[in-house]
Amino acid sequence: MKCPFCNFQESKVVDSRPANEGISIRRRRECLSCHKRFTTYETMDTLPIVVVKKNGNRQSFDRHKLVNSMLRACEKRSISLSALESAADAIEQELHNELGGEISSERIGELAMGKLKNLDEVAYVRFASVYRKFKDINSFLDELNKLLHEREK
Repeated sequence: MKCPFCNFQESKVVDSRPANEGISIRRRRECLSCHKRFTTYETMDTLPIVVVKKNGNRQSFDRHKLVNSMLRACEKRSISLSALESAADAIEQELHNELGGEISSERIGELAMGKLKNLDEVAYVRFASVYRKFKDINSFLDELNKLLHEREK
């Protein structure tokens, strides 16, 4: 590991511990030349997730885009950012677990709606209204009736 202070190529590991709930390892290192310490993180290398849009275009999965879209649905609701981050983490993990590497944008939207439904029903309906492109009040009422029916079960 190259030292960020003097660019010397060798360092020794002074301390290692799990970080980010076991997703990565935090390593405290010491440069063998200048003896300054610095921290590195080791994470597992994963294959990129490719999102196939409705028009057939492909782009890399953007976790921040997912969080921002859920955040917009949760405006003026009492949902913490950490809850949305956890939902996004769960969605991303589920996408990595699916085989193929290419995921449709519809699948991501469905996963996001499922997480929002568990967090806040109003945020869920807001997200669904944009995602499913409700055309009129009847579309909105249909979704609300589905929610009420599920709640009664």
